[in-house]
Amino acid sequence: MMTKPPPDDAIVPIARNKRARLDYEIFETWEAGLVLSGTEVKSLRDGRVQIGDAYGVVKDGEVWLLNAHIAPYEQGNIWNHPPLRTRKLLLHQKEIRSLIGAVERKGLTLVALELYFKHGRAKVRIGLGRGKKLHDKRADLKEKDDQRDMQRALRTR
Repeated sequence: MMTKPPPDDAIVPIARNKRARLDYEIFETWEAGLVLSGTEVKSLRDGRVQIGDAYGVVKDGEVWLLNAHIAPYEQGNIWNHPPLRTRKLLLHQKEIRSLIGAVERKGLTLVALELYFKHGRAKVRIGLGRGKKLHDKRADLKEKDDQRDMQRALRTR
């Protein structure tokens, strides 16, 4: 039995950085396109990517994604890409200007939150955030546990 392909307007998730929201306080998010080679796209379609350590930098008026590991495509032979190469992010000039101000002046970090296909094109959601301290992480986890306990108590009534 054949499965139907997803509709063109569907968002097909590839990878998600689960630790990003635990380690960083995210203030704002953007959706950016990625400049990729052919074997990288094929490897993404296989789901062979890790963005746990990926982050963005602004250099010479452009935004770049570093440490995103896209595994080499198995049938790629001599045209394969290096797995950890620096990839350019596609954003509007107005968005890049606001990122430059936030990253340079306020000392914030660009973190890769998730990678997905939208309308057949690879997109990355990047977040502007500040690293959390240990006590902030503990407070967030305690708040999450309290919410879960309240929901459990309401369900048992």
